[in-house]
Amino acid sequence: MMSADPENEILLRGGRVLDPASGLDAPADVSIEGARISRVGPNLTSADARIIDASGCWVAPGFVDLHTHLREPGQEYKEDIRTGGRSAVAGGFTSIACMANTQPVNDDPATTDFILDRARQGSPARVYPVAAATRGLEGKVMTEMSALMAAGAVAFSDDGRTIMDSGVMRLVLEYSRLVEAPVMTHAEDRRLVAGGVVNEGEVSTRLGLPGNPAIAEVTLVERDLMLAEFTGAHLHVAHVSTRGAVERIRAARDRGVHVTAEVAPHHLALTDERLLDYDTNAKVAPPLRSEDDRIACRAGLADGTLDAIATDHAPHAQHEKELDFVEAPPGMIGFETALAVVLDMVREGEISPLELIRRLTINPARILRLEAGCLAEGSLADVVVIDPSRKWHYDPAKGYSKSQNSPWAGSDLEGRVLHTLVGGVPVFDAERGVLI
Repeated sequence: MMSADPENEILLRGGRVLDPASGLDAPADVSIEGARISRVGPNLTSADARIIDASGCWVAPGFVDLHTHLREPGQEYKEDIRTGGRSAVAGGFTSIACMANTQPVNDDPATTDFILDRARQGSPARVYPVAAATRGLEGKVMTEMSALMAAGAVAFSDDGRTIMDSGVMRLVLEYSRLVEAPVMTHAEDRRLVAGGVVNEGEVSTRLGLPGNPAIAEVTLVERDLMLAEFTGAHLHVAHVSTRGAVERIRAARDRGVHVTAEVAPHHLALTDERLLDYDTNAKVAPPLRSEDDRIACRAGLADGTLDAIATDHAPHAQHEKELDFVEAPPGMIGFETALAVVLDMVREGEISPLELIRRLTINPARILRLEAGCLAEGSLADVVVIDPSRKWHYDPAKGYSKSQNSPWAGSDLEGRVLHTLVGGVPVFDAERGVLI
């Protein structure tokens, strides 16, 4: 993150503290001195502290996003590390992991160094590079994992593409054990996808568009789970979208496979029927699925089969999204709407506030082995203050991303981050905007 001096002391007073790492869910105050949490407890006092009134709000660790696309280097017209970081903290995300499908691909330590340097210069959020698993994302030759980890990579993924060669995937998993890093799989059998752009089913037939069948995800998830079981490696399944994938991940974990998984807010909230008006802002990969798949993903998140919520923030320029549906690139922005979208599960009684925050904080932090997601005394003071009932109108043109490709554009949402602090530095205030 870009450097800024923390204030001497900040006291977050009167909120409901939600800290899944310690199991704390109770009214309490949080005191921050310098870059770290100094005290957590009821009725804290300080003569010199700056007071932030958290009455009626939740106070939680800053969110950790396992899966983002910041587009820099190479596609800065869509997003760059600075604008992506500003959008992230506006949504409560204080730590974000960026995928390797940049131009050039992050398959070389020099590119990893560049990303981290740009983050230090301009991003208010902490940025963690996910390096490519294979050179050029071509699925053929492994990258130099040790060198990339030494440069600062936290995981490996060919996200956006699938490693179709099972032999290569086996080697990637085996070598990932040596560097003790997860491999994040984009699970889509390209031969089954075969150019499909929407979920295969009734909606794709009504739209007259080529379908991407659910089995394309399920078969690759099953393959990678088997390879993870064989190698003993840590497999992380990205953007799970189907009932079949949820069921297979649950069964694999029950038999001891080292697997973690994430789900995106759009797969929890939307179905393929959202595409009946051909809105390319709702075109994603994997695509929006059926209502049955959506229900299964929500249940999987609630019961812990899916460990984390990850935005898959994927900015595209307006002229790209105005192309024909088949030609328009998949992806949507997600930092600033994620909380409001997933809070629906709390309102519907499907998950408790503490468990929802767990899937946004300590769970993803542990997957990537980050110092994040915790409010214990001595922890980094990455903190968010949330008003779960705040109603607001979302206009992406007034947001912080360079792009506006969101299916929630023009929507009235409920639940908003009011304050975000990174290392004790206030970086976002709902009334004043991004502060650095």
